[in-house]
Amino acid sequence: MVVGEEIVSPAPADVLVASGGKPVSLGADANSKEFRREDHELDKAFSAVLARLTGGISPAALSMAYLDWACHLAAAPQRQIEIGHGAWHAARRLAERSLHFADPNRGPWDLIKPQANDHRFSKPQWTTQPFNLFAQAFLLGEDWWHKATTGVRGVDPANEAIVDFSLRQLLDVFAPSNFAATNPEVVEKTFQSGGENLVFGWQNWLADLMQVLQPGRASDSTEFVVGKSVATAPGKIVLRNRLMELIQYAPTTDKVRPEPILVVPAWIMKYYILDLSQHNSLVRYLTDHGFTVFMISWRNPGAEDRDIAFDDYRSLGVMAALDTIGQIVPNTRVHAAGYCLGGTLLSITAAAMARDGDDRLRTVTLFAAQTDFTEAGELTLFINESQIAFLEDMMWERGYLDTTQMAGAFQLLRSNDLIWSRVSRDYLLGERAHPSDLMAWNADATRLPYRMHSEYLRKLFLNNDLAEGRYEVGGRPVSLSDIHTPMFVVGTMRDHVAPWKSTYKVHYEVDADVTFVLASGGHNAGIVAPPDEPGHSHQVRTKAADAPYLGPDEWQGSSPRIEGSWWPTWITWLEQQSGTLGPPPRLGTDHSADLGIAPGGYVHT
Repeated sequence: MVVGEEIVSPAPADVLVASGGKPVSLGADANSKEFRREDHELDKAFSAVLARLTGGISPAALSMAYLDWACHLAAAPQRQIEIGHGAWHAARRLAERSLHFADPNRGPWDLIKPQANDHRFSKPQWTTQPFNLFAQAFLLGEDWWHKATTGVRGVDPANEAIVDFSLRQLLDVFAPSNFAATNPEVVEKTFQSGGENLVFGWQNWLADLMQVLQPGRASDSTEFVVGKSVATAPGKIVLRNRLMELIQYAPTTDKVRPEPILVVPAWIMKYYILDLSQHNSLVRYLTDHGFTVFMISWRNPGAEDRDIAFDDYRSLGVMAALDTIGQIVPNTRVHAAGYCLGGTLLSITAAAMARDGDDRLRTVTLFAAQTDFTEAGELTLFINESQIAFLEDMMWERGYLDTTQMAGAFQLLRSNDLIWSRVSRDYLLGERAHPSDLMAWNADATRLPYRMHSEYLRKLFLNNDLAEGRYEVGGRPVSLSDIHTPMFVVGTMRDHVAPWKSTYKVHYEVDADVTFVLASGGHNAGIVAPPDEPGHSHQVRTKAADAPYLGPDEWQGSSPRIEGSWWPTWITWLEQQSGTLGPPPRLGTDHSADLGIAPGGYVHT
């Protein structure tokens, strides 16, 4: 459908011809099927236009959250008094501090300190006056608004979180670090460079604007090119279908373990995050330790793929890959590993295989993957009936979820680090972050098909069907408790996408031995953790299937901490679950000779 399409119809005045060509009588009963059908084109078209103005955020969901908070606050006079007293107390303290801001006996953060994860005011320049006073005034205001929007009796917790989160995003716009005159780092550099930083900042802004106006415009950076400097592990395409390519990597050792490893990445990212540069490629690390590795490379969907279902990723992805691996390495069980959404898909597949008596999986490994979505962090703020319906309408017009919409949602979760720190660095200080392979990968965005994303949000996030035993494969429900194969599960400490306590829930969902690792870092940097890179650490502990459950806080407090990457720990675990070394298998099948070499073609789509 084309929004804004001219409507021409010889129909009577009380009949409207929808853009789909079907007449809808304006005089019909409002409860008729025509008005109640879920795929009403006019409603979807209007929502799609509205989504462009709101950045994909449902105005109805936001309004209901604020109405819930405002109505309950209006009926809570004592809470109003507390909030008012808090404002007066903060204003009095700030006024007193401003009268004595030059007093050397007062510390720089005597009113309020930035939170540990707030790095906007971490530079020493922020301890000088009056900039320190600006920062404390902002932090006091931010703290007051947080207290005003939380703790109101009767407000739905989900609505309270939406109000708190959205107001925090609004307040962050006005942080003193975002303005040249109130940012001491910018003031200092402007004097030192004679304003050169502002000129460079203007040039950076223009370059970014051109990138927004011309989304297909090639990046100026040629340092990280897929197939040349990243995604360079040698291998061969052994299967290609409409949804994915399967890569088999060439062995780097004379002998290999008999069980191959199948890696299932998420299709919200390009697979080569696990094969970046040579020094941080998990694929190379596995092959160097004697494992045969297969990797799924998903095709980036377009409008023609709007009806691809979530289950298609299971059947055309994981199951098709296992069939091909069975031809190359027959009569051998497989170590399967899934990352993020790929791990969720792998969990569903493993449960369905266990239900159906398919024992081809030797082990299951999950990297930052959720199987229960009740505590999925602030990302769940975007998930309710109103928001999902809004996203469905927005996707319906194009047939997929656009890359900018998905990237924007993830950036909001860490707006101080991913948005405002970049504004300060790129546009005010006139600097550019040195490009890295991880940054280049992050900019290589993907899309999500309309039907698949709708099913994913509704069945998993909104209804939590998988954890509650309602998710169906082949017309029958699957249960994670059917999984009995040993599992290795990795959560990351600072994960804003799949919080580690959410990934930890697998302990009481499956009936299997679970080795759980809590790694330092976030959703990406915590997984891409090569052993020779400093700063990594992890905790690890194994729970037998019949052992009593240990809560996440108790687990964290009692599990041993190991300095260094978790990769060697995984390799040791895999070796314990594998057979003796032997000659490597053949590369490819009789039918894959003409499919090409790694990284394949789909990674470029």
